Amino acid sequence: MTVYVDDAVLPWRGRRWAHLMADTLDELHAFAAALGVPRSAFQDKRSGAHYDIPAESRTRAIALGAVPLSRHVDRARLRAVIARAKAQGRGEHR
Repeated sequence: MTVYVDDAVLPWRGRRWAHLMADTLDELHAFAAALGVPRSAFQDKRSGAHYDIPAESRTRAIALGAVPLSRHVDRARLRAVIARAKAQGRGEHR
């Protein structure tokens, strides 16, 4: 099982954000809790099951074991992770 964090540091509300995703929802929630991200920050939408984390938390997530994914380098792997997150968001995978 793996937790991933992308490099999509998207601007929103004056901060930049990355996405935290995982192979399973249980692992995603446990990792987010270890990172100090509240469960209320979980997003389970059409975009897929994930947490938005501030860019400054991305380095800490990697230090805790999250696999960094680059939208520029790891395109195929990132597409697979996003597809899994979307399936989790639709309740197809736990």
